Amino acid sequence: MKSSVVTSSSVQLMDVPLIKKSATKSKVNNETQIVWRNVIAFIYLHVAVAYAIYLAFTKAKVQTVIFSFILSNVSGLGITAGAHRLWAHKAYKARWPLRLFLACLQTIAFQNHIYEWVRDHRAHHKFSETDADPHNAKRGFFFSHIGWLMVRKHRDVIEKGASVDMSDLKKDPIVMFQKKYYFLIMPMISFVIPTLIPMALWNESLSVSWHIASILRYTYSLHCTWLVNSAAHIFGNKPYDRHIGPTENKLVAILAVGEGWHNYHHVFPWDYKAAELGNYRTNISTALIDLAYKCGLAYDLKTVPSHLIEARVSRTGDGTHPSEMKKLEHQEDHHHLNPIWGWDDKDMTEEHKKLAKIIE
Repeated sequence: MKSSVVTSSSVQLMDVPLIKKSATKSKVNNETQIVWRNVIAFIYLHVAVAYAIYLAFTKAKVQTVIFSFILSNVSGLGITAGAHRLWAHKAYKARWPLRLFLACLQTIAFQNHIYEWVRDHRAHHKFSETDADPHNAKRGFFFSHIGWLMVRKHRDVIEKGASVDMSDLKKDPIVMFQKKYYFLIMPMISFVIPTLIPMALWNESLSVSWHIASILRYTYSLHCTWLVNSAAHIFGNKPYDRHIGPTENKLVAILAVGEGWHNYHHVFPWDYKAAELGNYRTNISTALIDLAYKCGLAYDLKTVPSHLIEARVSRTGDGTHPSEMKKLEHQEDHHHLNPIWGWDDKDMTEEHKKLAKIIE
């Protein structure tokens, strides 16, 4: 699926101190209060990105651009396969070398430490599209995409978010170590080292390296994550549950390395694939988990049996699931080839009988 310059399904700049309850009651709702340091940080990021794009076409070496793109996607796996599917949803288990690797990637992505990311994301699922949802999509695209990081959290997010069980993460030494030393480790591996690598390996300039390998790479990854919160809650179809906001969005799935199949994910959040797909083309995160499983680093992978998916699709889907479309085509072909003579014709489908209005 936070408050520091970023977060899945969750992203926030620096944590903002909360106003005491007693003071809050006598003032306007805290969600209307702008967090100016976050706003200023976002303005800098996007102005710097504009300059970075200019540099990419005029001065940057091709290696720098390729390196930045690869690092953005690889670090994103720390969010998708790590903070999201492993720690937030417990969709599979990982041995300590894999947990350490994913924690490092998640730190490079800089979307707040794992503990806070998971807390906000679990609240997002538990209270989806209500005031207790950190990036409530019912407040509009802008709010769910980036605006939620520009204002203080709604009081419901704070109060109900505190009820989310986080005991499992408190027992994970890797998660708690990262939480304790996050603001010492993160600047080094998220900004300093990515800037130094192009300079050291292919003699890139400091300005180009900073703006492309650090700022452009980081901001691009932020927007890919934010699209899961915004676009994948607004644009797309709902083959699994038409009654909820999350949608299936292929473009978001590509950009967010597998996290755009959001209608499925909100229906079955414990599936390690976060999708029903049978290949890896739009779900690189699943490929990484499967590879880790083959290497003995991941285990207890949870997924949904086909009969359970079919039952849910039939009961609450919007009719756009491939199986429903095929069924409809079959029925149309069936009626075309087998006209019926009347009510009790054996070729008349039960579905049509149920839809018929009988006046007694």
